[in-house]
Order: sequence, then C-alpha cells, then structure tokens
Amino acid sequence: MAKRPDLRAVDDPTRARLEIEFEQPYLLGPLFGEYDRHLVAIEDRLGVNIAARGNRVQIEGEPDSAARAREVLLSLYNRLDSGQDVDLAVVESVIGMGAQRRLDGILPDEDNATAPPRVMIRTRKKTIVPRSTIQTAYMEALARDDMIFALGPAGTGKTYLAVAQAVSMLIGGQVDRLILSRPAVEAGERLGFLPGDMKEKVDPYLRPLYDALYDMLPTEQVERRIASGEIEIAPIAFMRGRTLSDAFIILDEAQNTTPQQMKMFLTRFGMRSRMVVCGDPNQTDLPRGVESGLADAVEKLEGIPKLSMIRFGAADVVRHPLVGRIVEAYEGPGR
Repeated sequence: MAKRPDLRAVDDPTRARLEIEFEQPYLLGPLFGEYDRHLVAIEDRLGVNIAARGNRVQIEGEPDSAARAREVLLSLYNRLDSGQDVDLAVVESVIGMGAQRRLDGILPDEDNATAPPRVMIRTRKKTIVPRSTIQTAYMEALARDDMIFALGPAGTGKTYLAVAQAVSMLIGGQVDRLILSRPAVEAGERLGFLPGDMKEKVDPYLRPLYDALYDMLPTEQVERRIASGEIEIAPIAFMRGRTLSDAFIILDEAQNTTPQQMKMFLTRFGMRSRMVVCGDPNQTDLPRGVESGLADAVEKLEGIPKLSMIRFGAADVVRHPLVGRIVEAYEGPGR
C-alpha cells in the first residue's frame, strides 16, 4: 500500500511537486522496471520529472501531468501488490488510460487505494483485468449480454478477452463447449491453393485463436478439450446448418464475412449460449466491391436489447505504443 501523496508548491506557479511514499520496498524494482525504463516511459509520455530515493518517489511537472503520473504509479503499484505482473506494455496502457479523470474499475477509489478492479476474468493460467476504460465496458458486456459485437483495430484485446471469458465460463460449467470461428479469407488467398488436408489448410487462419487458448489453459487441457469436442475451432463455413446451444461462440475477423455468411452465423445462436463477433470494419480483405457482413450487421442490429456494440479506437490499443500511432495515421482525417 502506498501513502497518499501531498501536493507541494514549487517556485514556478505553473508546476507542482508530488511525493509518494511506498510501504513495500520490494515492489519498487518491478514498479520502476529494468534500468528505470517504466519511470522513463512515464516521464516521456507525460512530460514530468521523476526522482526516486529509497521508498519515496517525487514527481515534478505541470499540475495535471504530475497528477496523472501519480495515478499511473499508484495503479501500477497496486497491480504489483495484488500479485499481477507489470511490464512496459502495461505501463503504456495505464498511461493511455490516465487521460480519464477516473479509471473506473481499474484505478482504486481515493478512499480505498487497495481495492481490486471491479471486473476481472479468471482462467486456469492467469487472472485478466482491463487495461483501458473501453476494455472495462467490454468485459462487463461479456459477463452480462447474450451477444456482443466488438469493433475496432487490432491490438485492442477484442478476441483475447472474448476467449478469456469463454474459457472462464467453460471451466466454470456455465457453458458445455467453446466454438471459435473465423472466415478463411486473407489478402485474396484461397484454400484450394494451399498444400495439405483441410485441417492443414485452415489452421494458419485460426492460429490467433489457438494462441489465445494456450495463454488461458495448460497445453494438455487445450488438446484434450479439442479432442473431446469441448473446444471446436473451425472456419465459418463449418457452421452452416447447425444450432449452437449451451455454447460460447466467437467469430473473429468478422469484417471478412459477406452479409450472407454473417446472417447464417448469427442465426446459429441457440439457447443458453453467448456469442461474440469481433472485427475491424476498416480492415476488410474481401474482394473489391463485396460488402462486409460486419458493417451490414452493425447497421441492421444496432439498438437490439441484450446485444451490445463495443467500439474500440486507436487510443485503446494495448500493444506497443507505436501500433496505436500507426492506426491513427491510417484512420486519421482524410483517410
């Protein structure tokens, strides 16, 4: 637990100095990062100066920036104190969230600095908490609503968090099976030109889903559940003619479906099931002139009860900070 900092005046009235005293010195190494790289990232992004002496940290800069830096350090410290890891990606995402006055569900309340996040997902291998305010809303929708559309650029956690929620509900007995699907359309390629049998042809397209699963469950459990049919990973074409009940169903890269494929997929929805549709409407690989089923569905289904539309933006990217800037460059004014 960290003691609440005091705001102290400095000679320049446009600047302020804050001091934080941390009560767990052994957490300061991972908090500061190797060669103080976490502190350097905070200084560079927020335009402040940070000095550490023993278990005290002093922050100097413009009042708003210093206050944001303080909240970032407190958030990171509380993550470490609750047993979570902190790396540079976490630091960057918390800095990005710091633009919000209150990171509800992520940063602690002023009067309860050690309060855990309001929403989290527990799997066999890790406990996942949101890294942005939009991720908080998304995780709440995953736990609450029957059907969720997660829209936005790569790197915002759309598919990863959906798989985490699906695994959590599967191991908790809330669903009987987990069905992960995506269209086999990538940059104009066609399955018939790929070597191997059908599984070997489609596995490269489904690899991101496998990667997320292996991050949530031990390898042997993933393989055993796939062999038993508890977990099914298949192209969207394999869904035709089925009714998917008692299942958690995820469609990834949904922008690469046609309207007909999307309608077919959505109408597979059965009783006691949950469905998540993930995609970036601005990044379709469909042939020129072919309408995206994702854009069509969003236009038709907006406002239906128990169906959430969660929209991520470049600011919600939780990969390397350069990825967010690349997304902004591609999707900025005039694009």
